[in-house]
Amino acid sequence: MRIIISPAKQMREDTDSFACASLPPFMDKTKILMEWIRNLSYEDQKKLWACNDQIAGQNNERFANMDLQKSLTPAILAYDGIQYTYMAPAVFEDGQYEYVQEHLRILSGFYGVVRPMDGVVPYRLEMQAKAAVSGHRNLYDFWGDSLYREVMDDSRVLINLASREYSKCIEKYLRPEDRCVNCVFGEVSGGKVVQKGVYAKMARGQMVRFMAGIQAEKPEQIKAFDWSGYRFDESRSSDQKYVFIRT
Repeated sequence: MRIIISPAKQMREDTDSFACASLPPFMDKTKILMEWIRNLSYEDQKKLWACNDQIAGQNNERFANMDLQKSLTPAILAYDGIQYTYMAPAVFEDGQYEYVQEHLRILSGFYGVVRPMDGVVPYRLEMQAKAAVSGHRNLYDFWGDSLYREVMDDSRVLINLASREYSKCIEKYLRPEDRCVNCVFGEVSGGKVVQKGVYAKMARGQMVRFMAGIQAEKPEQIKAFDWSGYRFDESRSSDQKYVFIRT
């Protein structure tokens, strides 16, 4: 069983806490993206990143000086968004690092797929960015089915904790023999389940931590997730969608 999650826009460097175990699996394609971004004008970079001048300046400098094999941070510590804060990998207990290294995969517009202990550098490149690289229309086309093939293991089971922007890189290529369980963290409003972005990100991070804590090997085990008022809702769930309602 594999778990997929999104990256975070914000990143940090930590070269001291843990040694990186490896490099991400698609370094050749990452190098192509790095050189393509380097060769863009500042204005085109800013448009690609859809950000303000401060963030554009920071990332322009990052790419200008980028070395993909030096001063690396384990990916699980490098991403610094809400989901990762609530996952709290810096204080994982015994066995949890080993669990996520085997089961967890982070999807990335820049690296493609990243294992938790792969060494990465800070970057900015969202999967939905309008990047026409090497004759491809966008990053979805650039990565093709390679991300699906990388994340799927022999179990043919995926737990999807990624946002739509990233999960559709995988869902497009799912086969009949695959089982992809989409996790929904919502609240009931007007008879409908509504996901609130911040709370959903918190819950996704906590779910990874929960799965690592119980060493989950089957989707059915995550139905026991119980955090901040979220409970599994059998009536709204199916084999392909697990709904957790917050009360």
